[in-house]
Amino acid sequence: MTTQGAAAAAARSEVRDLIAAKGHTVDNARAAVARLETAFEAGDLVRTPDMEQYLEDLMRALEQDDDQKLGGKSAEAARFILRAIDRELDNA
Repeated sequence: MTTQGAAAAAARSEVRDLIAAKGHTVDNARAAVARLETAFEAGDLVRTPDMEQYLEDLMRALEQDDDQKLGGKSAEAARFILRAIDRELDNA
């Protein structure tokens, strides 16, 4: 089920901009998740089962201890999952 309307289009565009932004992938991923959560709460987008799974996977990839810096494998996993989120946005 695809959410229609200007708010949905704006949310998709903003999430895609965050995914493609220059900078560290982990920071971009966190920003994209925050924007998605805002869109879900406002009803601008709906959580599809696939989107829910991608977000769960992404949060697992972004987990860290307080003194641990993410990079390497976490960043690569985040890039891969963000591409899946980008594709799923049209269904949200």
